[in-house]
Amino acid sequence: MLVEGSIRWQITEDCPRDLLLALALRDLAGLSGECEEQVPPVIPEPDPVTLPDIDRRALAAQWRGWWAGIVRRETRPFISQVRPPHFEVFDRALELQDLVYCCYDSVTAWVEERHAEYLAAVKAREHPLADAYELVQRRQFELRRQTGSFRLDLEVLPVAEPGAWVVAPDTVIISESLRDDPNAFREWLKPVVIALV
Repeated sequence: MLVEGSIRWQITEDCPRDLLLALALRDLAGLSGECEEQVPPVIPEPDPVTLPDIDRRALAAQWRGWWAGIVRRETRPFISQVRPPHFEVFDRALELQDLVYCCYDSVTAWVEERHAEYLAAVKAREHPLADAYELVQRRQFELRRQTGSFRLDLEVLPVAEPGAWVVAPDTVIISESLRDDPNAFREWLKPVVIALV
């Protein structure tokens, strides 16, 4: 996770494996029209799997419950709780547990590939969050005062459309394509910083 800020403010950037996993499972199960429908499908698509006969309505409800617990940084477990062999985290979400059982190996390989791509992109940047820091500093100078307290968590994910989506208080999913375009990212972030500072 990248962190920039001061005692008063903080901007973080990450590509959380649990969010990658959740969106990959959502798309594999065909739930993108029912679960976080504003967030586009992930790219590249995970390898298709043969799904067991699952109650889709129950699966969608269980997925939304899991997502609510992992989408915000402060409620997301530091280490993923989705672990074989029994996936105990889903002991009360049996449809979701069945889905994970049938595709865990292939979907976790997909997650690790996407996460490695994100880390390579971060490594290629000279100063990973310098643009955010500079925008906040410039805004404070314009206002001739320090910023109030705020936090902004940017979750960079490989989704099919360029853009940004507010998914929880303080939490925005941004597409890899937006983050990898320094000018477009800066143009998107500038009004956000103006509003926050």
